[in-house]
Amino acid sequence: MSLKETINTDFMKAFKTKKMEKKNFLSVIKGEIQIEEGRGTVATDEVVLTILKKMEKSLKQTNTEESLGELEYIKGYLPQLMSESEIIDIVTEYIEGKGIDNQGSFMKEFNANYKGKADNSVVMSTFNRILAGR
Repeated sequence: MSLKETINTDFMKAFKTKKMEKKNFLSVIKGEIQIEEGRGTVATDEVVLTILKKMEKSLKQTNTEESLGELEYIKGYLPQLMSESEIIDIVTEYIEGKGIDNQGSFMKEFNANYKGKADNSVVMSTFNRILAGR
């Protein structure tokens, strides 16, 4: 089942069980997906994830009780992020194994293989810390 279908299914469940806060929030997500589709974009999982990440970022900046609850709804649709130890292992492999010591080249390569699976600010700081310790 695609991410869009999962959201639609969860919307209907929330509607039927009268979980209005969740239903209303999922309605906003569905609206954002429809806006993208109106622009001619196919709502692939990658497109839906991009929408969810934008919404997550906005909710984190708002930092209200309501936004914290909405963040919990979003977390269920986002992929599990890598642990710090996984990031360290990958960064070490790129630096020592592949000899990549330029941050731009590293991030380009990293995102080509692991886009959306790690917080890029954590990846960059780990890269810089490991590179500085050489």
